[in-house]
Amino acid sequence: MVFGWRPYVSVAERRQKAGREMEKLRKKGHPVAPVVIDGRTIAGTFWGKAWCENLERYSDYENRLPRGRTYVRNGSVVDLQIASGEVNALVSGSEVYKVAVKVSPVPKARWDSICKDCAGAIDSLVELLQGRFSKGVMERICQQSTGLFPSPDEITLSCSCPDWASMCKHVAAVLYGIGSRLDLQPELLFKLREVNEMELIAKAGDGLPLTGKKGPAKDKVIEGSDLSQLFGLDLEQNTRMRTAAPKKAAPKDQKTPHSKSTKKSTRKKTIASRVEKQNHARSRSGVGLKMSR
Repeated sequence: MVFGWRPYVSVAERRQKAGREMEKLRKKGHPVAPVVIDGRTIAGTFWGKAWCENLERYSDYENRLPRGRTYVRNGSVVDLQIASGEVNALVSGSEVYKVAVKVSPVPKARWDSICKDCAGAIDSLVELLQGRFSKGVMERICQQSTGLFPSPDEITLSCSCPDWASMCKHVAAVLYGIGSRLDLQPELLFKLREVNEMELIAKAGDGLPLTGKKGPAKDKVIEGSDLSQLFGLDLEQNTRMRTAAPKKAAPKDQKTPHSKSTKKSTRKKTIASRVEKQNHARSRSGVGLKMSR
């Protein structure tokens, strides 16, 4: 058996090959979700950055991560699916390789401790997912070994490539791809670690008085346009529907057929009464009047 390096495959060739493989998967009904990096920045939000920084502070990974950054930036992670406790991905190399990353759930005692330490410091789910909270909460969530992010001994890695190392460049690319995906869908981190993010804010109101509570700070008020993008609602259209002018009510002084007949009847009775009085007065003098009907 002859051992040696596989022939070099350019990025363009890898992309073409990966494109053909992805098209086959789409035809089979597989929801392909590639990792697309715009420029060189892999992650830009709190959750994405925190994930990547967590990887880079472990010496177990430091030798293989640079190649992974290159692979994820050039679009080699052609499919990445995050589920409870695992990530499955396809990475384009000299062939399209299958990568699996299994992550242990957060131990219950550790999760309870995180929730207890953060209780009352996170106001809403939106604030949590956008990473808009105090430095103390951020530091607690990101604590090495006792925070929310996994350590190397909580991760199991595998790749179908011939590289003997568990942390090959394809796996490293997937790990960075997870960070990029958390930029768009931060709730997937909680799904991956098998915890409920609502537990972090469940005690946010504990200890607060029922009255006299101040309104939210200005920087924590979400504008209508932000809500539209966040929840996929057409708020402008809904507002127009709710505020549509009601049908005009008939003016109070408008004459109706019934009111006309009532007034006519009243007028007739008044005339009859007046004629009767005149007849009575003139009967004494022998002169009488007749009422025309």
